[in-house]
Parts: sequence; structure tokens; C-alpha cells
Amino acid sequence: MANASEILFTRLSDGTLLRRQPDGSYRPTEGRSDHAKLAALTEAEIEALAASDPDHPALDDDFWDGALAPVPAKEAISIKLDSDVLRFFRRDGRGYQTRINAVLRHYMRANENAG
Repeated sequence: MANASEILFTRLSDGTLLRRQPDGSYRPTEGRSDHAKLAALTEAEIEALAASDPDHPALDDDFWDGALAPVPAKEAISIKLDSDVLRFFRRDGRGYQTRINAVLRHYMRANENAG
């Protein structure tokens, strides 16, 4: 895939952050997040930070109507998507595959209920 971005980081299930090395291997690296500072934030402070972020869309209660908890069983596949579609989902950062899955699930449920 010539247009795909190279994956430079990945995270293990235990939270360990790995960085890709020039030889193609991945090695642990330290994140720069201040976890103590984040843990000390109140819910009101988090809401205020989110509301002041120009890159964070306002998500009212209507947005979450029909949202379901993710289904625990996942299957790894390979799928080709238009580059602009992938770019759209990736622009919000980590979790883009989960967001794509949620959109597909919403479409699936809408079509199950329609037929």
C-alpha cells in the first residue's frame, strides 16, 4: 500500500507503548503523559477541557442514541478503504478502527430492522 502511513507505535494489551525501530522491530518506549495529573482531573474539568478543544466535536445525547457496547468477539481481516474515508476516521487519532466498526454496526442494525 503506497498511500498507507507507516505504523510507528503500537500498544500491548498491558498498556506498554512500543516504538518501531529502524530494523522493523518494536521496543518499549516511555510515554509523555502525566497520568497523575490526568487522574486528578474532576469530571467538570474534563468536560470544560473537552468543550474548549476546537478539534473536539460537541457530542450531545442524541449522538449516543442507539450506541451499543462493543461486541467482545473480534476477527482480524484485511479491508481496502478509500483513502479519504480512512483519513477521515484516522484524524481523530487512536481508536479509528473501533469507530469504523461502530459505523458499520449502526448500518447493519438499521438494515436488519428495515428488512
